[in-house]
Parts: sequence; structure tokens; C-alpha cells
Amino acid sequence: MPRSPLLDRPGAVAGDGLSASVAVHYGDPMREQRLLEEGLAVVDLSHRDVLTVTGADRLSWLHSLTTQALTGLAPRESREALILTPKGHVEHSLHLVDDGERTWVTTEPGAGAALLAWLDRMRFMLRVEVADVSAEWAVLGEPHDAESAPGEPIAWRDPWPGLVGDSAAYGPVEGHPGADRAWREVLVPRATLPAAVGDRPLAGVWAEEALRIAAWRPRLGHETDHRTLVHEVDWLRTAVHLHKGCYRGQETVARVHNLGRPPRRLVFLHLDGSGHVLPPRGAEVRVGDRAVGFLTSVGRHHTDGPIALALIKRSTDPEAELVVDGTSAAQTVIVAP
Repeated sequence: MPRSPLLDRPGAVAGDGLSASVAVHYGDPMREQRLLEEGLAVVDLSHRDVLTVTGADRLSWLHSLTTQALTGLAPRESREALILTPKGHVEHSLHLVDDGERTWVTTEPGAGAALLAWLDRMRFMLRVEVADVSAEWAVLGEPHDAESAPGEPIAWRDPWPGLVGDSAAYGPVEGHPGADRAWREVLVPRATLPAAVGDRPLAGVWAEEALRIAAWRPRLGHETDHRTLVHEVDWLRTAVHLHKGCYRGQETVARVHNLGRPPRRLVFLHLDGSGHVLPPRGAEVRVGDRAVGFLTSVGRHHTDGPIALALIKRSTDPEAELVVDGTSAAQTVIVAP
């Protein structure tokens, strides 16, 4: 991704790897979190990839390929969908919104090329065209609970943690910590990023990540690996329609939901905050000397301190105190054992 012009703002500190083109913070991550929670700040997510799908068959085609019901999607209405492997493991995550003429898709930084290539192979004789428009369009993240209205920029509204359509929850429905997190991704021409932000305060991706973790919200490439099932991270609630037509991986989704339990489960961790260094993503999670899983996301919350998400074996005692890199961690069950 090209370097974001918002990195020229005072205090901006660039990330590394896939986040190198945006700011991880602007000098005060805790204050930035508070401003986000209050609905006052905006996050530069211009490192996310953006695709468009045009053509008369676009919604029925995407409906047939993904886990979500998309036929009849109204203009400006948002959906979250997944593409699974033949064995039902999560491969791609799509944030979709249709404007009546084209379907806009945002996906994880660096994931757009692989998604585009796969979708292009699936076109066959249908009236659809897929394009990567990441060089021309960028994403801004902001707290907002309303669908974008005509005349406003196109925006994808995050449905988490509500149950979308014919779905199911593997974690709590009432009292979910993400219930008050109203979030959307706004699509703006890349050349107009500074103007789109205006004089609003900026928050870095560290702030957004900490609030995502606190909301137990799964993210592709963080809460997923090559064998992740949607049930393990409670992703059925927003991204999977349980009674739609056939799609790749559907048999596994139905079998695990109807007959069995997922082999792993997601937990929220309060980490011991006495140290100065957070354990890295991917660090082993242990009970005593036994490894039971790994850390998927980690951050510092402005009120809760060091927090994390982890995937662990379903058989792990829900009352056990876990240890990550020598740091004790109190677990809160997300996906029921």
C-alpha cells in the first residue's frame, strides 16, 4: 500500500509489516482509545484492501460462493461473509456493502490479491467483473451505528455481535461486551483522505485493536489459522447463514453445528499487568507445563490494562489460570466448552 498522507500528522508513528503504511498511534494510544469510545476520533485503515464486484449477477454469484445470504441485499445494506476451504476452514473474510450498481468489499491488509485471484477463477460465464481498487480507494474506521444514507460515502457497518439472519451464537447473547461497539468502515477516494478526516482527532490502529479485542471480535489472520472453524471463534453469529444454498465448506459447518463441538474455543484474557512488555501474538498458552493453545491478539486497554484473545483446546478447564510467556492470565470463556 502507498504511504498514507495521514502519517504526516503530528505525533504519527508508523507500524511495521502490513501496517507500515498507517499510524499505530499518534503519541497517546490511551487517549486515542477514549476518543474512539466517545465517537470523536477516526482511524486510518487505508492499508486494508478494497475490491469491487460489478455486473448483473454479482449478488447471486457472491451468495453462491460465500457463507452469507446475499440475494436481495438492499443498497447501502451491510453484510459480513466468509469464504471457506473445501474442508470448512476459514480462508477469506469479506466486509460487503452494495450501492445498487456495484458491491464493495474490504478485506485484510495484503489479502486482496489472493481474494481477487480466487474470485476471478470462479466467474465462469456469469455477468460479473472483479477489480482491485485499493490504489484508488481507502478505508477510514469510525464509531457509527447507522447505515450510510444516500448522498453520504459508502460505508460498511459492522454487525458484531448481533445475530444476522438464520444463524447461531456460540458465546453469550445477552450482556455481550461488544454490544455497545458501533463501528463502520467508510470508503473514500484515496486522494481525499486528509479532507475526509478534516479536523477530527486521529486514533491509531493500536487503539482500534484494543477496543476490538475488548469486544471479543474475531479477525482474519489473527483469530484464524489454517484449520480454524467458524464455530471456534463465534463467527457464525454475523457471517454464516445456516440454511442457505450450497457453498464450499458448508458440510463441515452443518456437521459441527448439528452433531459435534468445535475442537478449540476462543477465550478472552486479562493479562498480569505488572510487566512492561506484552507477550507476542502466537505465544503459547499453557496450563502448568502443558501447552493448550496460542495467543491470537494482544493489546493495552485504557481501563482494563493488558488484554488478549487466545484459541485453546476445548477440553481446557474454564476455571484454570492460564500462563502466557511466564505471564499469568485470567480467562473469560467466549465460546462455551
